[in-house]
Amino acid sequence: MRVIFLGTSGSTPTATRNLPAIVIKRKGELILLDCGEGTQQRMIQAKVGFRRNIKIFITHMHGDHVLGIPGILQTMSLFDFKSPLQIFGPPGLKRFIDVIMETLKFKLTFPLLIREIDEGIICKEKEYHIHAVWAEHSVPNLAYALIEQDRPGKFSPEKALFLEVPKGPLWSKLQQGEIITIGNSRVVTPNHIVGPSRRGRKIVYSGDTRPCENILNLAKGADLLIYEATFSDEYKETANENMHSTPSQGAKIAKEAVVKKLILIHISPRFDDMDIFLKEAKKIFPATEVAKDLLEFEIHYPK
Repeated sequence: MRVIFLGTSGSTPTATRNLPAIVIKRKGELILLDCGEGTQQRMIQAKVGFRRNIKIFITHMHGDHVLGIPGILQTMSLFDFKSPLQIFGPPGLKRFIDVIMETLKFKLTFPLLIREIDEGIICKEKEYHIHAVWAEHSVPNLAYALIEQDRPGKFSPEKALFLEVPKGPLWSKLQQGEIITIGNSRVVTPNHIVGPSRRGRKIVYSGDTRPCENILNLAKGADLLIYEATFSDEYKETANENMHSTPSQGAKIAKEAVVKKLILIHISPRFDDMDIFLKEAKKIFPATEVAKDLLEFEIHYPK
């Protein structure tokens, strides 16, 4: 599972940073977190393409997080996209997209499913689900967690052969947790051959927020926490007034939630020196990185 940061600025773009957008590539699917202006161009630069299953998750209805949606819709139609596109987000999302469609007057070549959501499990697939919680911002803002299901335990061919289980479909059934019968009466259970289940991967994205319990609880045990740091610690009061966060605040959440990796995003254009953000966060949580556009991060399965 690969995470690509398409846009890492906050409020307005800079010469090197686009507006917030992150794509997760997982088994031929694209999961897009926010869709700031210029997202489609960054998708082309990152070579992630459009012709595949895509879901978009919007954190809140501020322009820097949603104004890339019109371009995505039009480009996908020009590419004759056919697969359904699902867009999830807070109340107001459907009206925003309806106005765009009415104003621009272009026809989509694919089904568009818009889902205005509350917190809880808002998308459930066979191998993962998306959990949303409310963060704390000046407008309703959702934080998201992609949580994979546990995988079956490691299969031991040596034990299977020792127990005289023939190669083939029976091995697959055991690995999927089924009890099998060999011959007329000999029963073999998965715990004879398969190890304990293995934890899936977990990614958490805060959107715009000041520190809050909801995000702390959502982030617990995550392999990757993507957290906003709009202002440096020097501007902590300004961050609080505007319901944003600083590097140290993100690092404290990462440390308390026992995440493996913290990546800071949504840096205000007023800051040019990212070393300040990195130093402030690393004092508390060393496994920190400040995202830049087109940064790629691979998340491997836990050992």
